[in-house]
Amino acid sequence: MKKNKIKIAIDSPAGSGAGTQAKLISKEYNLLYLDTGKLYRILGYHYLKNNKKINISQFKKIILKTKYKDLQKKILLKNEIGLAASFLAQKKIIRSFVTKYQKKIAISPPKNFHGVCLDGRDITYNILPDADVKFFMTAKTAIRAKRRHEELLSKGHEISYEEVYKSIKKRDSLDMKRKISPLKKTIDAVKIDSSNLTINQCFKKIKIIIDEKIKKN
Repeated sequence: MKKNKIKIAIDSPAGSGAGTQAKLISKEYNLLYLDTGKLYRILGYHYLKNNKKINISQFKKIILKTKYKDLQKKILLKNEIGLAASFLAQKKIIRSFVTKYQKKIAISPPKNFHGVCLDGRDITYNILPDADVKFFMTAKTAIRAKRRHEELLSKGHEISYEEVYKSIKKRDSLDMKRKISPLKKTIDAVKIDSSNLTINQCFKKIKIIIDEKIKKN
């Protein structure tokens, strides 16, 4: 850990609880948190809004102007936006400039933070290959779909569990089978299956691993 800066990388399929855990980790260790998947969702939103047309120069401006508050919009959780995000993530030219943006933040977080915590699909081997601790979070498909369905309902979205389940399955396929930066578990990533864990139980398990790493360094 260089100059006391901590780097945490998390990869996971949709609905595994990685975002929730990344926020808890960031709060516990005072790290800058970046939900990289939301960046693609923002582009997915504009892609659908623009009649499924890709405007590279517009997309670049959108990413450069993206602020943390923009990542919190509940509209980004919609299934169609998630699928559009997975589709765009397969495009080399789009992934290239989004990756550069992510790496820039990972390398130079604001001085008031003790490091960074990023979660997404290719963080452990592409965005933060030198991360101090790497996690691969997962959970059974039915459980992930249930979590996402409950989240959507709580935010006012009208959608059935079956629709969410199909969307999760389709996203998994798109994310794992794409040629560019597919979702995969690296050898050095610690696998965390959150299927039968509460949020608190999962965080305690993760915290033990991070604390052990910090002590060694």
